Amino acid sequence: MNNNSLLSLQEKVRGSLSTADSPDYDTARAVYNGMINKRPAGILQVSQVADVITAVNFARDEGMDIALRGGGHSAPGFGTCDGGLVLDFSNRRGVRVDPGTATAWSETGATWADFNHATNAFGLATTGGIIGSTGVAGLTLGGGIGYLSRQYGLSCDNLKSADVITADGRFRHASATENDDLFWALRGGTGNFGVVTSLEFALHPVDVVYGGVIIYLLEHAEAVGQLYRDTIAKAPEELGVFLGVHQGPPVPFLPEEYHGRPVVVLVGAWMGEHDEGQRQWQPFFDAAPVAGSFVGPIPYPVLNTLFDPMLPKGLQGYWKAEFLPAMTDEVIKLAKHHGETVPSLQTANHFYPINGAVHRVPKDATAFPYRDVDFAAVIAGMWENPADNDANISWVREYAAGLSEHSAGGAYINFMDTDDQSRTKENYSGNYQRLASIKAKYDPDNLFHVNQNIKPAA
Repeated sequence: MNNNSLLSLQEKVRGSLSTADSPDYDTARAVYNGMINKRPAGILQVSQVADVITAVNFARDEGMDIALRGGGHSAPGFGTCDGGLVLDFSNRRGVRVDPGTATAWSETGATWADFNHATNAFGLATTGGIIGSTGVAGLTLGGGIGYLSRQYGLSCDNLKSADVITADGRFRHASATENDDLFWALRGGTGNFGVVTSLEFALHPVDVVYGGVIIYLLEHAEAVGQLYRDTIAKAPEELGVFLGVHQGPPVPFLPEEYHGRPVVVLVGAWMGEHDEGQRQWQPFFDAAPVAGSFVGPIPYPVLNTLFDPMLPKGLQGYWKAEFLPAMTDEVIKLAKHHGETVPSLQTANHFYPINGAVHRVPKDATAFPYRDVDFAAVIAGMWENPADNDANISWVREYAAGLSEHSAGGAYINFMDTDDQSRTKENYSGNYQRLASIKAKYDPDNLFHVNQNIKPAA
């Protein structure tokens, strides 16, 4: 790509365009995963929808790759590309709330910390992620698992509409009554179908919840895991708690002697009345000796950002995942075995419950198909030193190989890494062919392929 062409793009947009000659180029091209080191021809800081239309037409006509960066959290680094054009929405983080209709509109660059800050002012929320710095758009378009999933469904189940610029440069509004095929595909199909510039969500009454963290030594993994599995299967849907295996974090409520040691954690909240919260949490306190805990009334936005200080931008990252029909004793033993060698403070193995409201949505109602499994498991390898890459990637892969023997056949698309492209069809299961047909309608030449790619149907 010659600079004259890029200069012509800059003349047609209001957002700033960074190229290799720009003093801010290295800052502009950096993404959340420090392992990703790509060099786009240009990074456009999107100013408004008109910029997106112009940029999509430009990239298509020039034959350039185009990468979409919302919150920038993509583990495989799909928010960037070599030699192509990045649309960076980090300056478009507005969230507007209508408390009367319990509805919120989010711009593409907003994070869940942004979103929850805006909606909590009205005592409202919708299903978001586990990390506050995760992007609203990316998480939702891939499905959206979070603390509120059991009670209110996935993020994509709460999506009411979206504005999209498709590969032909057209602006389209997608909802249940307008471009409904596109709306169906957006709810789980990721960024395969266009550039989403705005998302509309249904909100629910969530304000101060009764939640936090309980930490146990790893030796109690089986007792805790079995009690957790049995409890979450029949618990009221207001209980949104996940199980994890970590190194003991350096937090004030965990004695220093346990920092860095292998531990089991329970994290989440009771979303109902606080008087009932203590009773709902009590079985977890009784499951095994507690090494440390922090549980009580907590604003929902604080719960959503508990992990953020430990997970700054720039860590090395490599992830794997599976959908699990059940958390069997064998799965719990596998987690304990690999938990003995968790390689870093930031690495996390989590089991997210997706029963309750998630199960009540038919498999073909949205692009997200796994509506009959109980858990989404992720092995999120994250660490500081690039010299540890080979050893840590090997740990993730070895654990993932064992976990795959218990899989429902696919995994959560938002947890897939660069080398998981071959799994895309099974990750969409029976919905893949419909997605491929919709892809062919809205993006027949596969302009939007910097993602877990759905190929256009012939």
